[in-house]
Amino acid sequence: MPDILYEDNHVIVAVKPPNMLSQADATGDPDILTTLKEYIRERYQKPGNVYLGLVHRLDRPVGGLMVFAKTSKAAARLSVQMQAHDMGREYLCVAYGEAEEKFTLTDYLIHDPILNRQVVCEADEKGGKLAVLHGRCVAQRGGTSLCVIRLETGRKHQIRAQMSSAGLPLWGDARYGSGMAGQNIALWGFKLSFSHPVTHEKMTFYTMPEGSIWNLYADLLVVPEDVDEKKAPEQIHIQQEVVQKLEAFDKYPEVKTDLLL
Repeated sequence: MPDILYEDNHVIVAVKPPNMLSQADATGDPDILTTLKEYIRERYQKPGNVYLGLVHRLDRPVGGLMVFAKTSKAAARLSVQMQAHDMGREYLCVAYGEAEEKFTLTDYLIHDPILNRQVVCEADEKGGKLAVLHGRCVAQRGGTSLCVIRLETGRKHQIRAQMSSAGLPLWGDARYGSGMAGQNIALWGFKLSFSHPVTHEKMTFYTMPEGSIWNLYADLLVVPEDVDEKKAPEQIHIQQEVVQKLEAFDKYPEVKTDLLL
């Protein structure tokens, strides 16, 4: 059962484990949407079909925060926030190589059916889609970089494809790097913020990854037991140096995609 960080009559915020599907597919493997529907059915003893709206997705190998809508009205309003880029989603990743302290990657991506992955293409190539992300390197250890990523656009496998193209493939990523079967890709949706679809309250949630390569940075990714996960980054990250970098990242100017089209 995925961890549920918040629930009311309108939304559920939960943590998707790595390698769990966001929604059911032809494999028949477990997915978080169906799992949460069953949770609602059992907890509230609801007969028949249970409504739960899928507002956004995470790639199967990626873990982290997701918000689900418990009513159609909430789903519609959260979807508007997604389309308007008003829903804040930030990611932690561990990449091979030395990332710059702050960086912006601007590429065009297209699906390569032979390689079965997204590849960088020329801006005028038919089917190419603009992909922009902003990153900040928090720390570097053992030939890897711990980075915080904010997406300006939401393309399939965007972080994995762009970081690999920039010479910073993600740890454990067999498709876009040198990861091996059985490794969990080091990409985690650690921050999620949105306006509540009914109360309009600004809501922000955090969750930290653990285990595997994340242990290399475990001292930077600790949420103290007496701190609510919804509170600000400076109350989560122990080292002041990391706090300052994350605060600076939140102030990092965004590239306006309409100027790049």
